[in-house]
Amino acid sequence: MFVAVSSAGKIGPSRNALNAGSKHDMLAQLSFRQQQILDIARQNGRVVVEELAARFDVTPQTIRKDLNDLCGQRVLTRIHGGAILSSGVENVAYDARRILAQVEKEGIGRQAAALIPNNSSLFVNIGTTTEEVARHLVHHEGLLVITNNIHVAHILTPSPRIDVIIAGGMVRKTDGGIVGESAIEFIAQFKVDRAVIGVSAIDDDGSLLDFDYREVMAARAIIKNARHVILVADAMKFTRTAPVRIGHISQVDYFVTDRPPPESIADICLHNGVTVEIVPGFDASPDDHAATD
Repeated sequence: MFVAVSSAGKIGPSRNALNAGSKHDMLAQLSFRQQQILDIARQNGRVVVEELAARFDVTPQTIRKDLNDLCGQRVLTRIHGGAILSSGVENVAYDARRILAQVEKEGIGRQAAALIPNNSSLFVNIGTTTEEVARHLVHHEGLLVITNNIHVAHILTPSPRIDVIIAGGMVRKTDGGIVGESAIEFIAQFKVDRAVIGVSAIDDDGSLLDFDYREVMAARAIIKNARHVILVADAMKFTRTAPVRIGHISQVDYFVTDRPPPESIADICLHNGVTVEIVPGFDASPDDHAATD
């Protein structure tokens, strides 16, 4: 155990050690089924009530109680129909993020791509939602796309009428994102018509948040060097948190999402000229992602 010396010279367990011990004690109190549910959430990023009920041969009400207990321990966060792995200082794994809100992200990608005209230049940053935008850009013509996302480059390179420039720098093995000083310097060489950006979380005060400081620095450079910014984020981002601030939602021109944003975010957008584009077909409000099914 780590120890810390107080200003009074007393030696005792550090705050981090106490917190780690407290968390370990809480997790040790979980039932075997709850521990398995947590393992599934860590692997997939989310769990679904009906699937868990069938898997463990128990009622949905029993699973809901398990999820409420896990959410009470702050290791999961309830969403409509299930729960997701709680965020805080570490993002959900890339493969799990790809399947989280997959249908919603596909709709967001389609609607965002419709905002981008032919014969224009744009940045596309790191993220599974921005990759969906790229998939809906493949039939555009005359685009110049600058990206620090290897997956975006892979999606768009086969398109004969789209030119792709990829930033240099360190490739993050977890998700193919390109980060670091050289990527930031590269981005700063351009001034493009539009930027498509994704985020890991949106705070109630409008802060746009992410996990990796290096990725955030690249995102800031992208926002700074684009004439118009399109933010793409599903409603799940309203329920999450992350430690590093990219900027503020008032800095974007368009916000494409799958459900009406919370009132605080809607007010910020309204008073700062941000156009909110809501994908048709997802009519539940963000409150429906809370603890009730």
